[in-house]
Amino acid sequence: MSNFILGIDLGTTSVKAVLLAAGCRTVAAGHSEPTAADLSDDSGIKAKEQDPGAIINAVNRCLAQLPGDKLQHVSRVGLTGQMHGVLFWKANSGCDWSNVNYFTPRDTSQLVTWQDGRCSSDFLSSLPKPESHLGVSTGFGCATIFWYMKHRPQFLDDFSVAGTIQDYVVSMLCGLDSCVMTPQNAASWGFFNTASSQWNENILKAAGFPVRLLPRCVPPGALVGQTHSDWHGIPAGTPVGAALGDFQCSVYSCMSSPADAVLNISTSAQLTFAMPGDFTPPNSPQLESSISYFPYFDSSYLAVAASLNGGNALATFVETLTAWTKELGVEPKDSCLYEKLIGSALNQESSDLMVSPTILGERHAPLCLGQVTNISASNLSLGHVFRALCRGVVSNVASMMPVEHLQRAGVRRLVGSGSALARNEVLRQEVERAFPLQVVYGQNADSAVGVAMALCDRL
Repeated sequence: MSNFILGIDLGTTSVKAVLLAAGCRTVAAGHSEPTAADLSDDSGIKAKEQDPGAIINAVNRCLAQLPGDKLQHVSRVGLTGQMHGVLFWKANSGCDWSNVNYFTPRDTSQLVTWQDGRCSSDFLSSLPKPESHLGVSTGFGCATIFWYMKHRPQFLDDFSVAGTIQDYVVSMLCGLDSCVMTPQNAASWGFFNTASSQWNENILKAAGFPVRLLPRCVPPGALVGQTHSDWHGIPAGTPVGAALGDFQCSVYSCMSSPADAVLNISTSAQLTFAMPGDFTPPNSPQLESSISYFPYFDSSYLAVAASLNGGNALATFVETLTAWTKELGVEPKDSCLYEKLIGSALNQESSDLMVSPTILGERHAPLCLGQVTNISASNLSLGHVFRALCRGVVSNVASMMPVEHLQRAGVRRLVGSGSALARNEVLRQEVERAFPLQVVYGQNADSAVGVAMALCDRL
């Protein structure tokens, strides 16, 4: 039997694992599981945390569904997952392998995710200025650590290691007593200079930041260790790659040409294209710019318009409708309601109702919240409202990276991907109206596939 590369994506709402045939980059098997890891927040600080135990449980369920005979022939393991977030753990006791075939978390914090809102604009403005082209927002690892320094300093004393959730899994698989991180995830934390691949240690030390928690950085595609125990049938001694960013991996899985741009609409939304190989980003953050430059592979960069508002804005509308109907004594099903909304909007081909769906603000404009305008007696049907909402999600991303910007960069084709686009024909219609480019679907961005492909290409 041929060898396989295992790619695992630890997403915001689900975990996915795929087995990629090493020789031909063909997906031989795959499975996904919901994490159901969100924790309720009663603190009043806009916290967004997840239970790492629930996430790892989803990983274990996912791998248990893959063919055992193929897992025995895995030659590389690659991890990717949600960026920006931070998990803390104790070195040498971060997990329990007593189940022999898999591990469970131990001596860890909750995962503070990219959606965390505890760092207000005033708090962020009080932080030192980073020596980096990327700014710092709430939900970024270093900003969260600064928040703990100010509000709960004793919390940090309980832990000796920090990383993203995917970095944590790599450390546990390899039995590392520290965290190893790629620039893709480090840049998502803030206070990281991608040109030098170094943390802003002097700036952070001067601010009293616990630099002992900063991971060591290695290039994307680097191997950082080997599985120190059998894991779901994968033999001990199997090489493990440093964890990669889910965004970069999703792009890697579907961008086939420099003339491609990728529009992904899932929980959030991103529009991106690859910069020329000789591109160097600015020396300091462009705080009011809607376009950022994310480190990619081989010292290259992606130009990215990363919106906080994507499928989550549609989900919030569905949840709101569900809550309203429950108040009226009706018990609808969310999935049924979503399909009916799509059907209503398909029957309403256009609408003069205007919806700005930025209910979470944007990183470059955190105080610019959602609006509904141009309301009239004739445009209040569900078809009008949902059509306008879908158009608003697409228009918001298009305003962050206008089509003229794409055309000047030589982009000729738009690759549409993501779960929200895949299931919502109204969104797809609005994409084709907003972007006068060749638009293709069916090459769905898949971070689990992308991390496996990235390791495969660097064998």
